[in-house]
Amino acid sequence: MTTSSTFAIVGGGLAGAKAAEALRDNDFDGHVVLFAAEDHLPYERPPLSKDYLAGDKSLPDFTVDPAAWYRDHNVDLRLGTEVAAVDAAEHTLALPDGSTVGYDKLLLATGSTPRRPPIPGSDAAGVHYLRTIDDAEALSAALTPGSTLAIVGAGWIGLEVAAGARSRGVDVTVVEAAHQPLLAALGPEVGEVFAQLHREHGVDLRLDQSVQEITTDNGTATGMRLGDGSAVTADAVLVAVGAAPNIGLAEQAGLAIADGGVLVDASLRSSDPDIYAVGDIAAAQHPLFDVRIRTEHWANALKQPAVAVAGMLGHRAEYAELPYFFTDQYDLGMEYVGHAPEYQRVVFRGDVAGREFVAFWIDAGNRVLAGMNVNVWDVLDDVKELIRSATPVDPERIADPSQPLPAG
Repeated sequence: MTTSSTFAIVGGGLAGAKAAEALRDNDFDGHVVLFAAEDHLPYERPPLSKDYLAGDKSLPDFTVDPAAWYRDHNVDLRLGTEVAAVDAAEHTLALPDGSTVGYDKLLLATGSTPRRPPIPGSDAAGVHYLRTIDDAEALSAALTPGSTLAIVGAGWIGLEVAAGARSRGVDVTVVEAAHQPLLAALGPEVGEVFAQLHREHGVDLRLDQSVQEITTDNGTATGMRLGDGSAVTADAVLVAVGAAPNIGLAEQAGLAIADGGVLVDASLRSSDPDIYAVGDIAAAQHPLFDVRIRTEHWANALKQPAVAVAGMLGHRAEYAELPYFFTDQYDLGMEYVGHAPEYQRVVFRGDVAGREFVAFWIDAGNRVLAGMNVNVWDVLDDVKELIRSATPVDPERIADPSQPLPAG
């Protein structure tokens, strides 16, 4: 590509910032324009439900690059600018003011939006959703010592906020429709570990419960009415029932859409050869698992942009990283790696009750599909090797901490 080429990035989060970095790191000397819907410099989102709510970090700590970096690297950063439409045939982006910007290559990194279930009262004052730093600031202001918080959903965001709120002296009730927390992500065996963890720290965890209504008084949330007729009183309510990928621009541009996201190959190229997609919206063909995987994890936003940029510059690259995510809740820190939607059993290695263990999700052929280390920090590479090798393991051996993990 020449200095007259324009590469556009739509999305002002971690993925968008990393794409801009990758372009300049790869000596692209054309025009780079980055559109960010928020007025803030691109920042990482995991701290919003972790370190920020705990009071351990402020926005500058997890801002990807300072403003000077964009100036020094000639990146045209357009804050507070949400692209209105993509004309793939004309290679133009329509902006809210009616102007257009042409592009030679386009990267979509539009992220996701919190799901808003059709619960009466869900738009009342005092009802929070967590996606942006502004959301986090509003939620943090409500978490005063002695106050009460009701959370709809026992997924990652709900549980991380519950842990942060408890550390600040807030009484917390979590209501979850499934029979265990994190059921879709981890299954019932490990979901029970998180149920015990939160109950030990004083969370009122209500499982197998539906929320019929967020109760209000003069337009302000006062709690929730549950499916069994019981009531939960709260000073604030957080709705954390997952996120919907922001695929509207991709759909409007005529890109192939399925599996809840933009269909991309292992190079992260969409059905349009000049448009790539990364992060939450990318349903990417994984070369190891030979399936499309779309995950809303920080690791994708961090690492996928370099692969997409390589493709945009005409180089061969594949995104073959194993899906990865992490969490910190109370005294539990963990990392999960792999992909196990159809596992047969979970094998535990170590002290589950003491929360120092490794869990392995294995299939019917005793191959390791995924692993999770909890407060054990020297095994992640070994687990990755087991997953990549697809070599059958002896479940009894990997469950025995006295035995070394087999080589992948």
